[in-house]
Amino acid sequence: MLEPSIIKDEEVEHLIKDVYELYGYDFSQYSRASFRRRINRICVIDKFTSFAELRYTVLNDPDYLKHFIEEITVNVTEMFRDPHFFKALREKILPQLGTYPLIRIWVAGCSTGEEAYSIAILLKEAGLYHKSLIYGTDINPSVLEKARSGVFPLQQMKLYSENYILSGGKKDFSDYYTANYDSVRFDKSLQEKLILSTHNLVSDSSFNSFQLVICRNVLIYFDKPLQERVFRLFDASLENLGFLALGSKETLRFSNLGKYYHQVDDQRIWKKVDHH
Repeated sequence: MLEPSIIKDEEVEHLIKDVYELYGYDFSQYSRASFRRRINRICVIDKFTSFAELRYTVLNDPDYLKHFIEEITVNVTEMFRDPHFFKALREKILPQLGTYPLIRIWVAGCSTGEEAYSIAILLKEAGLYHKSLIYGTDINPSVLEKARSGVFPLQQMKLYSENYILSGGKKDFSDYYTANYDSVRFDKSLQEKLILSTHNLVSDSSFNSFQLVICRNVLIYFDKPLQERVFRLFDASLENLGFLALGSKETLRFSNLGKYYHQVDDQRIWKKVDHH
């Protein structure tokens, strides 16, 4: 097992460069501390005896490379994360979506599904759930399995409940799940309108037409050309007058597509206002 201090800075830089040149994933903008933490975790989990061994495997085994990317990009998330964002959805966006006969929402990079479940709860409380479909996608099949199970750690519920209330939730959050020892299972009805599938934002194409695309804190791992490609994918997937929601460090402002969108509020929600 590797000691955290053993991986030298220049080794980290080499690995970042290799992964970019081979695979197009750009971690150069990624926080070094968190990249290093994740590398250490990978070395422990996959029992590498040296950094050189890890690097060799990443460079020479395409299947392992895929696993490595998944481990590095696993999106740590929580329900109603950034409650003001969910409050904005609740108050500004859902009333507009309510006018559609069918509401299609794409949660891209949905990881273990907390965000998709949060959206399901919002839709339920807005009385729109019966006519909605939520598509949750991720590059990583193992996180989707977790999302499919609807089982989350009990110790997270205090935080999730606080987030829920800050997002404008009026019910008792515990109504949505059943506790069981150290975990909870979310109500099966929250999965009824949820379609989970693998999708790679880097290489896969658009698969439906949506009124709302949510992709928060995924693009920060991509370099500019790659972000631009993903923005084009989202644009192709959004109906006119649809909404795109990004993370707090992400913006359409510098994208070539920026001129076709306007910012709905300071919570990183953009409305597609122009056919092009």
